[in-house]
Amino acid sequence: MSLDSSQPTLTVAILTYNGEDYLRQILESLRRQSYSHSIDVLIIDSGSTDATLDIVAEFDEARLVRIPNGEFGHGRTRNLAARLATGEVIAYLTHDAVPMHTHWASEMVAPFAYSARIVAVMGKQVPRSNCFPLLKYEINAVFSGLGSDLGTTLYELHESDRADEGLQAAKAFYSDVNSAARREFLLNTIPYRDVRYAEDQLFGLDLLKAGYLKAYAPGAAVEHSNDLTLAEYGPRIFDETVALREIGREVSPVSAKTRLRLTVRGILADSLRILRDRSFGLRRKLYWLVMNPAFHVRKWKYHNLGAALDLSNAGGDSSHSLEAQRKTDSIRGKQAGANNVSDNSND
Repeated sequence: MSLDSSQPTLTVAILTYNGEDYLRQILESLRRQSYSHSIDVLIIDSGSTDATLDIVAEFDEARLVRIPNGEFGHGRTRNLAARLATGEVIAYLTHDAVPMHTHWASEMVAPFAYSARIVAVMGKQVPRSNCFPLLKYEINAVFSGLGSDLGTTLYELHESDRADEGLQAAKAFYSDVNSAARREFLLNTIPYRDVRYAEDQLFGLDLLKAGYLKAYAPGAAVEHSNDLTLAEYGPRIFDETVALREIGREVSPVSAKTRLRLTVRGILADSLRILRDRSFGLRRKLYWLVMNPAFHVRKWKYHNLGAALDLSNAGGDSSHSLEAQRKTDSIRGKQAGANNVSDNSND
């Protein structure tokens, strides 16, 4: 097969923290890419304690940069990756987003050739087979709504859009789970903002407001869905709700009546989808018909908790936050490891 020699040089930056579950699959997929240049693979790890670093060591082509966990920031670390990159385009993957075919890189960079005003590209996400139905169907709905799988969709803001914040937010939707940007644009024009969460949503809005375009490239597909348990899903919704409020989006609690209506409607709609879903066998259908409603109940409970949180004291209430819980677990794990080392040294 012939390759397009005009393709830009490319760095793929993967931000890792305890990413052993899918990292090897990602790096193997990158190794198989059909691309006109060698791909610069950059790993920025923020204190992994699992087998992540051992996996990276198996791939000689991967550059590893290690930073303390306390220095990680969703926007800040992506800006660091842009400074360390060597490619004209930098693509970002989270440590659980696996490119689905050998043309992922080519599909991701292709829209940049259409216009110099296109400065960012977002690829498609396909939920994993073990994804719980509520999240699976939400992911499918979001990405099918962004544009046809048959071609690239471009997004820009018109003057008439600027008075409609809801329309602006819809057009600006962006996910850096699987995305790419012109490196020079990030370095010299609009970088990621250093916010606690939702840095990608702000980046999408910032570039559109500045008169640039972003693209949705469905051919650049990855397999990705957060591996969340029922217990983790509610706190994740809490984090996302608070994050949207922190970047200025208006998110209001829903009344008990509305919450009941949304929960029942979601359960019924998903139950019909489950019954029609050919990817589920009979036993899985029965299982999810019983279990999936609990995810809907937690969704709106934790939405309300996040919507009602006093943002002036957001850091003081971490009991409902998944991110805070994971940081606490990580600290406890490191302390336990240090204690074991100390105990063994006294043997």
